[in-house]
Amino acid sequence: MATSGDNIEKLKIREARKADFRILVDFLNKLALHVAGSPPQALKKEERKLLQDNLADALVDDDKLVIVADLPESGVVGMSYIYILRSQGIWEQADEQELKSAVIDDIWVEPDFRKLGIFSALLSELIAFAENRGVQELVLEYAVTNKEAKATWTRLGFKTTGVHAAASTTTVKEKLAKRRRLSGGQQKY
Repeated sequence: MATSGDNIEKLKIREARKADFRILVDFLNKLALHVAGSPPQALKKEERKLLQDNLADALVDDDKLVIVADLPESGVVGMSYIYILRSQGIWEQADEQELKSAVIDDIWVEPDFRKLGIFSALLSELIAFAENRGVQELVLEYAVTNKEAKATWTRLGFKTTGVHAAASTTTVKEKLAKRRRLSGGQQKY
């Protein structure tokens, strides 16, 4: 168990490197399982490779940043990932306007190292990254079942601005086909 005396003052927030991938993939797996409320389980080989490939892409993209929280005697104890999302304004405007948001994709701090300021240090770096690219808006998603995340993000000023719903393409196709069958193919959507 970590305490405030565990050299937290020597915490280093740094950009991730390829040598960190193994632990970062483990963190992403833990985060996904935490959000899903699932017990610990190992990733399949292809899942691990996909995550490593995504991390590798992020390391070479100027609009993405993966950082780690590194403690000298404990190693990497946390990570975060942010990327810039660009889109064109959709309303009539006198000139073209590019809209930019910074999407906080993941933040994870190992349970034994929470409440030591590591989360805040990681988030501060993400904000600096966004501001250095002219972005003023931070966006994120978290599972509605993740009460801890909701409380944390709400305390930091995040407000729900919409609802993100998900469904597999197979499910939607089946539901559409069923509606067509029930309506004799006359249903308009």
